Amino acid sequence: MTAIHLQGIVRRAVFGGMITVFLALVTTTALASGRWATLEAIHHLENPRNLARPGSKGELGAYQFRASTWRMHTTVPFARAIKRSESDIVAVRHYEWLRAGLQRAGVEPTPYMIALAWNGGLSAAVKGRAPAVAHDYARRAQNLAGEIRSSADAGARSAGAR
Repeated sequence: MTAIHLQGIVRRAVFGGMITVFLALVTTTALASGRWATLEAIHHLENPRNLARPGSKGELGAYQFRASTWRMHTTVPFARAIKRSESDIVAVRHYEWLRAGLQRAGVEPTPYMIALAWNGGLSAAVKGRAPAVAHDYARRAQNLAGEIRSSADAGARSAGAR
């Protein structure tokens, strides 16, 4: 094997590796932006003004977590759910837990299905037993998430054009 031939192989490997890294970043970024938009939609439906008072069933924080859901994902005291930064961490963990559960059940984790499971429960969403009110919630969350992503994409395109 000549040195020139070896350089060509190395160049192709480096370029191929860069493409692999780029595709991984694009995929990760797309998934994260979809998660972000879905969680923002859920926040908007649950507690858009970040009120600190508990909901009718004791829910707290930006995403109106119940204590049992909060404890699934953190050892931080439930009272700290009213801090947006704490709620955001638990929201991402809960989103990923729901996503993994949907995928294990062979269900695509779309914003609609994530919101349906968030509101109606994972088991009910997977088994097709979520109540009508949870389906309505999921439709509203899906629509909001789409609007949020569109606005973010338009803002990014606008910033890139400057």
